[in-house]
Amino acid sequence: MCAAREGRCGRRQRALLCCVLVAAWEAARGQLRYSVPEELPKGSFVGDVAKDLALELAALGAGGARVVSPGRAQYFALHASSGHLVTAERIDREQLCRLLEKCVLRCELIVEGEMKVYAIEVEITDINDNAPTFKELQVEERMNELTAPGTRFPLSKAHDPDVGVNSLQSYALSGDEHFSLSVQAGADGEKRPELVLAKALDREEAAFHELLLRASDGGDPARTGTARIRVAVLDANDNAPAFSQAVYTVRVPEDVPVGSTLLTITATDPDDGTNADVKYSVKVATEMASKYFNLVAETGAIKVARNLDFEEEDSYEFEVQARDAGELFDTAKVSISVTDVNDNAPEISVRSALSEISEDAAPGTVVALLHVQDRDSGANGEVRCSLGEGVPFRLERALDDYYSVVTARELDRERASEYNVTVRAADGGSPALRSGAVLALRVLDVNDNAPVFAEARYSARLPENNAEGALVLTVRAWDADWGQNARVRYRLREGRLRGAPLSSYVSVQAETGALYALRSFDYEEVREVELWVRAEDGGAPPLSSNVSVRLLIADENDNAPQVLYPPAAPGPGPGPGSGAGVGAWGSASGAWSWAGVELAPRSAEPGALVAKVVAVDADAGQNAWLSYELAKATEPGLFRVGLHSGEVRTARSPLARDAARHSLVVVVKDRGRPALSATATLTVVLAESVAELLSELGSAAAPAEPAGSLTRWLVLAVAAVSCLFLAFLLLLLALRLRRWRRSRLLPPPSAGAALRGVPASHFVGIDGVRAFLRSYSHDVSLTADSRKSQLRCAGGSCCDTLPARPPPDEAAPLRGEDAAAHRAAEPDGLPVSAATAAAPGFLPPFSLLARLSLSLFTLFPITFPLSSLCIRTDVCCSRPSFTVLFLSLLDGISHWVPRPPIFSCVQVIIMW
Repeated sequence: MCAAREGRCGRRQRALLCCVLVAAWEAARGQLRYSVPEELPKGSFVGDVAKDLALELAALGAGGARVVSPGRAQYFALHASSGHLVTAERIDREQLCRLLEKCVLRCELIVEGEMKVYAIEVEITDINDNAPTFKELQVEERMNELTAPGTRFPLSKAHDPDVGVNSLQSYALSGDEHFSLSVQAGADGEKRPELVLAKALDREEAAFHELLLRASDGGDPARTGTARIRVAVLDANDNAPAFSQAVYTVRVPEDVPVGSTLLTITATDPDDGTNADVKYSVKVATEMASKYFNLVAETGAIKVARNLDFEEEDSYEFEVQARDAGELFDTAKVSISVTDVNDNAPEISVRSALSEISEDAAPGTVVALLHVQDRDSGANGEVRCSLGEGVPFRLERALDDYYSVVTARELDRERASEYNVTVRAADGGSPALRSGAVLALRVLDVNDNAPVFAEARYSARLPENNAEGALVLTVRAWDADWGQNARVRYRLREGRLRGAPLSSYVSVQAETGALYALRSFDYEEVREVELWVRAEDGGAPPLSSNVSVRLLIADENDNAPQVLYPPAAPGPGPGPGSGAGVGAWGSASGAWSWAGVELAPRSAEPGALVAKVVAVDADAGQNAWLSYELAKATEPGLFRVGLHSGEVRTARSPLARDAARHSLVVVVKDRGRPALSATATLTVVLAESVAELLSELGSAAAPAEPAGSLTRWLVLAVAAVSCLFLAFLLLLLALRLRRWRRSRLLPPPSAGAALRGVPASHFVGIDGVRAFLRSYSHDVSLTADSRKSQLRCAGGSCCDTLPARPPPDEAAPLRGEDAAAHRAAEPDGLPVSAATAAAPGFLPPFSLLARLSLSLFTLFPITFPLSSLCIRTDVCCSRPSFTVLFLSLLDGISHWVPRPPIFSCVQVIIMW
């Protein structure tokens, strides 16, 4: 027993070793075989392809390998992570391999990176998943009562799609003693049940017999199927129909039209009457035969029910029965063979293909893997493949029905950027059928072309004062390459302009090549900019080219003429573009200002040069050409201005009726578009001497500042005047008391002594006039800024001062004497104001009161601006000082606010 067991173990090991050797041999040939049972769930393991083919898992991952099947359905898939072949769906052997003893499915494994294909065969083994079934669950048999015992009646076979031990194994009959069951084995090993009449029938005893036929398979556990048989006993009929031949055979092409009659079976019955009427029927037929063929019961004609397909089924067999009215019958076999017709064009399947290839790919590079097949057989299934003309590719046979499309020579993307390769296939039929497939292949670029500018040199004109970010021009460069290699980017080459980086003046848009000005250019500073722009593609390494760009700055009329003479006035002067002269005298606050003063003698001839307006323009060209014209004059027609020279000349001789002072406004214009202009104001005084000129200028007072609300200013002014008047009245009373007290203590001096005690500086002479001044004129200028306030004692320059009345014992002031004699008598020759300043300790009698009032006005909290306050008073015995003081206050207040008529009325009344 031990020896037998060891023998069995040895046989198993040898069988396993043989299987391993066979698998290794198949793997070496590039073909694998596996075996799996049917009805496995999706994803079930079939075999370790990576291990059996010695493939690296890295080559299978990321779409590097895939499994394809010849048909439309894909039953297997590849796990790229493990290299296992698994089921892609549930597999039903009976559906795929009907009537086949061995069910083998074929597929191919395509490795993309290696461009290799491996054949795989998977055998599907059967399991007992189907029970035997009868085509008819209710069967009715009719038997003549004269039927002899032992007569056999064929029964419908049970059908079990399973194979092997799981297929149909046995039949069993139950239900009546008149019948028994006999199972016959056919030449093909198929079991055919027959109903055997075991006992003679007697219709009078039983007209019907009920039987139960059971079919069982050999599975574990076994599956069964049943059919009920009802036997009807008929009256006697002693002759059965007989077929003319036991087997009917016919060959038909697969393209036979539907409805065509393939053949007609015939059976004869020697009986007469109704017992001789024969009806034909299909007794035993496969499911496919029942679908494709119809049997006419009356005539026995077999017709085509639907289109035949040689590729799907090439032969059909079924049994027919002829039965007469007496239920006697005969059976025959029909065999139909289908012949092939060239009705299938070759099929081209692209198993793997490249969509793009580099233009520097070496000849022989595989770009596609094709599978070509024809479902026809024989010469109709022989396929010839070819490529279209004029393409740099060729076909090479890879494996059986597989072809490789490879490059035949080097590619050039600049000549052809893409190819549509047409693969043609033709079979050997007559006429031949053809098919084709188109492979779209794009040629990838290699960076072998540098960008090329549209122009060899760029230039542009840019007006000055341009807006920041203004577009100057756009440079364009093209690259013959494609994709990233043809993507051109622009940038400036490094450089400097006026000590600053060039990139701070202009910039170039990297994508479009648009050149923008980053700052506003001034023609007077920069007139031309030279720069270089570089165009660089996106290749690796990148290629580039340069182009020169020249920017010419165009002049704009953006500078108004600038007046050099007369000079501009200090303080808040005129607006832009205007020039104004300034006189030699003016208040510290800018309240007094005169235009440039020019002297013109009244005896001047026509055309005499009076002054010249000098102006310049910073622009260039026509924008800098200046012209002069007289816009406004006090006396039109007295003066004229040179159009291009700016010289102010007399147009005629001055007349006695002409005013002594003339104001001229000269407009200076350039020739730009639009033209810009400036103004110059000249003051021309018609005088014969400088003293007369000074006298004319000194009589001008500064205009008062405009006021806001007249009522508010009047209220504030009256309140201020009232307070000041009361304060000065108290001070005046105190001074009067002091002088009265001193006059009581000291005797009054004589007139001569008084005259002799007057200093020599009290005599003044102007233009040969010498006089003794009994009156003192005090000009007190008070401004908002007390540091600029001033007290000036001058004579002959204030026209509003009332002249002192000469005393009765004195002669009138000297007039008309020779100026030289008076200058000899008074060596210093200074005016009163200068002499007063030169005499230390000298102070007019009322100067103390003026200084007190000045201090009081400085400390007084007044919020509105004060332009000036002039207090003018005469110290004389005949007019009360407080009256003069009040008049001076009213006159000073008139500089703060506009002079209303009430002020003039009050002054006249007080003076009167």
